[in-house]
This record gives sequence, structure tokens and C-alpha cells, in this order.
Amino acid sequence: MTDRVTLIADTAIDLVATRGMRGLTHRAVDAEAGLPPGSTSAYYRTRKALIEAVVARLAALDLEEAATADLPGTPDPALLAPAMAAVLDHWMTTARNRTLARYACMLEATHHPELRSILNHGTEARSRARQLLERAGIPDPDRKGRALVAYLDGLLFDRLVGAGALHAPPPGTPESQEDLTHAVRAALQAVFQPPTTPPAPTTPRAPTTAT
Repeated sequence: MTDRVTLIADTAIDLVATRGMRGLTHRAVDAEAGLPPGSTSAYYRTRKALIEAVVARLAALDLEEAATADLPGTPDPALLAPAMAAVLDHWMTTARNRTLARYACMLEATHHPELRSILNHGTEARSRARQLLERAGIPDPDRKGRALVAYLDGLLFDRLVGAGALHAPPPGTPESQEDLTHAVRAALQAVFQPPTTPPAPTTPRAPTTAT
């Protein structure tokens, strides 16, 4: 991306996060980015093209971040829980606008199938979760990896825009990190613990008769 194209896309992401999809217009991007009127429309002629630019930029940033994520290589829940909690806290603070913009784009994609590529943002996370569980020797790592990522996605949504935001510690604080670590540890323990074998059914004993 050129500097101006990147500026337009990043500004559009911030606008979607702060004003919603209805606030995303060519004129608003120009004004917010400090560009001459007509600059954004010179690159993206339609609003649909502008939304697609937001989706593409979000995907590119996600890939960059996934490639540099500092997670332990050892499948140890005690080490993974605080590291994953730090990632979630990052998505609620430094990357908050990106997270909110992604949610808005996901909702938009329900009406515009051409934007469904926004859902691909979770592919890398699911792949890494599966690989992690494979290294740990966890049975059915693909299914359990998807479940783990779904749990983390739900936790992020709850703490950022759901009911959890009303009661959880403020993001970016040590209390938030501790709270998230506790929640992530519970999920990891559920995934890592060996499956329990249900007790064998017992045959009811026939009643004895007195002699």
C-alpha cells in the first residue's frame, strides 16, 4: 500500500469503530485524515469499494500481528494463559478500534456476501490452536482448537461490547490481565484435561427373598 492508501484505510477503520458503518463516507475520511476533498473517492469510487478496503486492511493487519505474536511454544496452560490474556487485552486497548471495526464489518457482511472475507481473520488463529494441541498430544485437535478460539472470541466480545464490559476490570489494567488470565486458564484446562471415562453401567441386582 502507498502511504496515502494506507492512511485512507486506517482512517476508515477508525471511523467505522467510532461512528459505525453509517459514519463511513468519502467526505468523512477526507476530513478525518486531513486530505483534500475528493482524495478518498479518487482511490475508491464507491462506498462498497471503500468498505472492501477496510476489510482488506483489517485482514492484512491481522496477518502481520499473527506472524509476530509472542506465544509460548510449549503447550503449557500455565504459560499460555497469561500470554493469551495479554493478546486479548491488546485487542481491547491498543487494537480496540480494529476490533470494533471488525465486528461492524461482520454485521455488514451478513447483507453483502462479497464482504465475507472478513471472516477469514480467524483462520490463522484456528490453525495455530490446532497445531498447539497437536504438539500437546490432545485428541481431536482440530475440533478442540476451533472450540478454544470460539471461546476466546466470545470472551473478547463479552468484555469489549457485551454485558461483561459492565462488570469486568477496565482493559489495560493489571486487574484486567488477571481476570482474563483466569478465564483463559479455565478454557485451556478444559481442553487439555484428559477425557473422563464414564463408569460402566451396573446391572440392577435382583431383590432377594426371605427364606
